[in-house]
Amino acid sequence: MMKIHKILFILAIVSFLAVGCKNETKKEEATQEQKTEIAADTKDLSLNISGMTCEIGCARKIASDLSKKEGVLEANVVFNDSIATIKYDANKTSKADLIAFVEGIGSGDMYKASEAAKKTCKTDCTMACCAAKKADKKSCETDCKKECCTKTETEKKACKEGCTMACCTENKKA
Repeated sequence: MMKIHKILFILAIVSFLAVGCKNETKKEEATQEQKTEIAADTKDLSLNISGMTCEIGCARKIASDLSKKEGVLEANVVFNDSIATIKYDANKTSKADLIAFVEGIGSGDMYKASEAAKKTCKTDCTMACCAAKKADKKSCETDCKKECCTKTETEKKACKEGCTMACCTENKKA
């Protein structure tokens, strides 16, 4: 008789855990759906993060905490590169808030975050991203007669009369 009570008790506990876990999963899915609503001013930010010592304890913790922050739509942290990429709603949070938030994770002195510099390519770069940028630039037909096309490069770079920019005032003095 006692064994039957133990078995029923264990089954009841397992049932409660199973139901509780399913509800928790539904809550997480609901919050993700709320975050994916269209934000009015979506921006991307890449942060260099120093002080991470492991992927699971540091990188995942930072990504998890960032994902829960109001205004953050998406957060990904790559431990090997020490970079966090964040998509956020600029109406709800800012770059400075996100940097301060990352630096405040843990004990507050574990991580240092700074905005990652945007990579610039060399002028002769042949990567796909640069080829697309070059293709997007406007160019005129070979027989174009517009004023912008008939000017030489030096005429295009020349300042307008009365220009007070530093480059023009230096040229006038010389």
